[in-house]
Amino acid sequence: MPTPLPRHIAVIDIGKTNAKVVLFDARTGRQLDVLTTPNAVRRVGPYPHADVEALWAFICDSLKRLHARHGVEGISITTHGATAALIDGNDLVLPVLDYEHQGPETSADAYARVRPDFAHTLSPRLPNGLNLGAQLFWQAREFPGAFARATAILSYPQYWAWRLTGQLASEVTSLGCHTDLWSPDRSDYSHLVDEMGWRQLFPPIRPANSILGRVTEAVAERTGLPRETPVTCGIHDSNASLLPHLQEGETPLSVVSSGTWTIVMTIGGGTSKLDPQRDSLANVDAFGRPVPTARFMGGREFDTLVPGIAEPSAADIEQVLAADVQALPSVVPGVGPFGARRASWTVDPENLPDGMRTAAASFYLALMTRECLSLCGLGKRVVIEGPLARNRLFVSALAQLLGVLVSTSADGTGTSLGASLLFPGAGGAHSAEAVVEPLQADGLEAYAQRWLQRAARP
Repeated sequence: MPTPLPRHIAVIDIGKTNAKVVLFDARTGRQLDVLTTPNAVRRVGPYPHADVEALWAFICDSLKRLHARHGVEGISITTHGATAALIDGNDLVLPVLDYEHQGPETSADAYARVRPDFAHTLSPRLPNGLNLGAQLFWQAREFPGAFARATAILSYPQYWAWRLTGQLASEVTSLGCHTDLWSPDRSDYSHLVDEMGWRQLFPPIRPANSILGRVTEAVAERTGLPRETPVTCGIHDSNASLLPHLQEGETPLSVVSSGTWTIVMTIGGGTSKLDPQRDSLANVDAFGRPVPTARFMGGREFDTLVPGIAEPSAADIEQVLAADVQALPSVVPGVGPFGARRASWTVDPENLPDGMRTAAASFYLALMTRECLSLCGLGKRVVIEGPLARNRLFVSALAQLLGVLVSTSADGTGTSLGASLLFPGAGGAHSAEAVVEPLQADGLEAYAQRWLQRAARP
């Protein structure tokens, strides 16, 4: 018998920088409440790792508070990718590795000899631990005793689902996000998984929108939730942002999902222009289909470029364009469409007022996003979700540069809202969108051409 639609759905949303628990009204899609905490990396022990116990305490406390305030009737989960937990049936056998740790690079040569070709996985070779396969390979070599004790490998959303329900599962959106572990065209694990003998460690695959189980008795006691509270299997965060748009009829449609990462995906786009040397790849959507994707660390880069954020004035924008004030990639080295290039400015940024520096950084983000769209394919229209949707200069400049309809999501938590829709029937239509008016500024096209010429040079 189908599970009745919960009215109040709590979404556990663990991003790379922050974690939150967001409560939605399932009938309207309206956000009712949100609790947040920084997602700090622990730097003790064998390597930098996620502070899962601090996150678990935050999750349980948030569920308790939200239930007391509003009532929680269902739980859904979304997390960042490139992360997995090795468990022995009861606990972790190794800490959950921070994918920015450079440890896997020490095994890079050996890993290169076993990892599948891009044509097989549509997953490029990425630095540090951004390929989950590289993480597992390094952990197996560096910590063979602990790795051998593992009875299951859980992608990050499914790790939290296991802690809530005690049930084990795998899921394709997390398996298919630049992991080297999944072959989208075959809808099966890659050759690497079998060559390394890992297949038996991955639990059975379940749909992201399936009810994995009910909260355990211990969770119910700690949070005050009813024992029958259902928990979905969970989904990779970029794919959660994509979920509300998968049923739309007009394709190709491009979605820009922003946070620490800016992920650009085109539903109905082709994979022929994907370039493994430029951080473009195929994600796998909730239905197992490849989605051409390109990305860069937009949130991290903006924070680096702009120590003091100020809303740019019309004069700031005009001066940036006239004086050719440009930030050039790649601010975070090794990722994005110009990952091999060292970041620079055309002027000394320390001499810029905050408004001009914010304007130049906003143009940088728009130009990087346009370049990502050239790799994954420009849709008939573009939807921007997350924090970047609130950057007025970014969205208006992007609309002018692209020449197609650009709109912004009215909801600032695109991943959370998408994850709430894992309960069938939740939310109805996705969050309202506002059409962006293209930026009217003399010199923008010429500015963009000069930026691209500079960015293309080493």
